[in-house]
Amino acid sequence: MWDDIKNEAAALSVRLSGWRRAFHRHPEIAFKEFKTAATLKSFFEALGIPVQTLAGTGLRADLSGRPGGRTVALRADMDALPLQEEGEKPSLSENFGACHACGHDGHMAALMGAAEILARRKESFRGRVVFLCQPAEELPPGGALPMIEEGALDGVDAIFGLHLWQSLQTGKVGLLAGPLMAQADNFRITVTGRGGHGSMPQATADPILAAGHLIVALQSIVSRNIDPLKPAVLSFGTVSGGTVYNIIPNEVRLSGTVRTFEPEVQALMKKRLAEIVEATGQAGDVRAVLEYEDGYPPLINPPDSVEFARRTVESLWGPEAIVPFRPVMGGEDFARYLQKIPGAFLFLGSGDGKPHPHHHPGFDIDERALVPATALLSALALSFLEETR
Repeated sequence: MWDDIKNEAAALSVRLSGWRRAFHRHPEIAFKEFKTAATLKSFFEALGIPVQTLAGTGLRADLSGRPGGRTVALRADMDALPLQEEGEKPSLSENFGACHACGHDGHMAALMGAAEILARRKESFRGRVVFLCQPAEELPPGGALPMIEEGALDGVDAIFGLHLWQSLQTGKVGLLAGPLMAQADNFRITVTGRGGHGSMPQATADPILAAGHLIVALQSIVSRNIDPLKPAVLSFGTVSGGTVYNIIPNEVRLSGTVRTFEPEVQALMKKRLAEIVEATGQAGDVRAVLEYEDGYPPLINPPDSVEFARRTVESLWGPEAIVPFRPVMGGEDFARYLQKIPGAFLFLGSGDGKPHPHHHPGFDIDERALVPATALLSALALSFLEETR
């Protein structure tokens, strides 16, 4: 059977690239994936798979096999990043300020390929396959929560998803049981002082100077307060303030991210952030206000589900297809699904000849990864239904 699955996925190669490039040319950011959702809805309906809309632009499509059996879900994320694309590619974004710079276009194409393969085989398996097309993976609090609240996981026994990954050789699979992706929180700091002329700083309360001290001081939390054997990352993403070179402004705004795996580490990061922001504001004679937003929870892969996924990968391509993989500090709201039901999240290499990392304006994938991605999603669904019927 597995040779047939691989052959069927390979036969879809041209169409997979075409689907992916169409999504890439027309990216839509979080909760605005209207045309993307319409395209996917029409596709599922053409296969005879009933579709319902969830979370505004999300979809749940239910493919029924023979009566009985269990239900497995496959998930793909739909949203692009608010980023202007750069470079020369076969399918540059036509939507200014939006770009599929993370691989979600490939995830959707692979899900479509799996739906086509599985729809042809619906008389050969018992149970159901649910295809989840999720909005807003890139924008906390994300699209998984409203999808779940509106019934995405109703009746589902297990869920699987994959991420095309640039740092892995094309076609190789990264698997890891336990903590896989970090809790990803956001913070904003507003520093309000008293502006004035750049030639008379003594008459001002300089928020730029205080913001500079904050940027340096907050880095000490990871290096001096956190156990070095416990992962934690604090990064600034934006710094804004001022209008011209000779005016000290009234206000500076900073934002960034905190990434952790363990609740106690996250709590300590939040505590020290608040303390340092307040103390630095007082020392600089400015008002510094912290806003902290808890993001996605850590993505924890259940060991039993990862072992099942390992057997499936090995049945397709042998043990050599699996490469050692370590946790990554990126966040992923697939974690929300795994808080509710068993399942696993896998990484599939797509980086051959593509030097730019995820979220870079020049990001691209090796489209040859779409065939194994399609085969893997199809095999995970069929293996789960076969093992549990």
